[in-house]
Amino acid sequence: MTPGAVPGASEFVPAGAADLETLRSAAAGCQGCDLYRDATQTVFGDGAPDARVVLLGEQPGDREDRQGEPFVGPAGVLLDRVLDEAGIDRSTAYVTNVVKHFKFTERGKRRIHQTPNRTEIAACRPWLAAKLELLRPEVVVCLGATAAKAIFGASFRITRQHGVLLPPPDVEGLPWDAGVGPPVLATIHPSAVLRAEDRTAMRAGLVEDLRVVARAIT
Repeated sequence: MTPGAVPGASEFVPAGAADLETLRSAAAGCQGCDLYRDATQTVFGDGAPDARVVLLGEQPGDREDRQGEPFVGPAGVLLDRVLDEAGIDRSTAYVTNVVKHFKFTERGKRRIHQTPNRTEIAACRPWLAAKLELLRPEVVVCLGATAAKAIFGASFRITRQHGVLLPPPDVEGLPWDAGVGPPVLATIHPSAVLRAEDRTAMRAGLVEDLRVVARAIT
């Protein structure tokens, strides 16, 4: 692949994959965008194949990139706690990201997170589509603005539209038609709680949004 080219992940996604492990193995070799060049590895996703809820974040962080699993850092610890507080059994959820490789800039020995752009998100969408097709969750939860905009479009604002079960929009490449598929709820990313000045209020808001999901799958 020529540097700068973004062919997308479609050519790497096996057609008619029978299970998540088949997809995971294929994703390890994905070169659908240039992010694979600097990342340590693909961070695919984690959870049960019969998960009722898909939790969708932005991208793996530094620790996730090194360990190869999503939400294993401080944000992941907080996510487990707020899911429990909201009444959602972690074993009923599948966690993944809209982008599978860590995008960063180096500052000395540190790798600083950079937000993936629209092209990179679109390039990675075939992996999300393939997983949703296999998982068929009851609810999709977008954690953070990047994940929400990847599903609902650039005009979506979490500050105005969080905590509400919305019908799935018509997004090219995702395995549903507009209004036909699992409802989608957007809320803040756990990392936003960790960065907030008023963590107590932010955490309470995240828990309340997740309780909407808990009630929907009861």
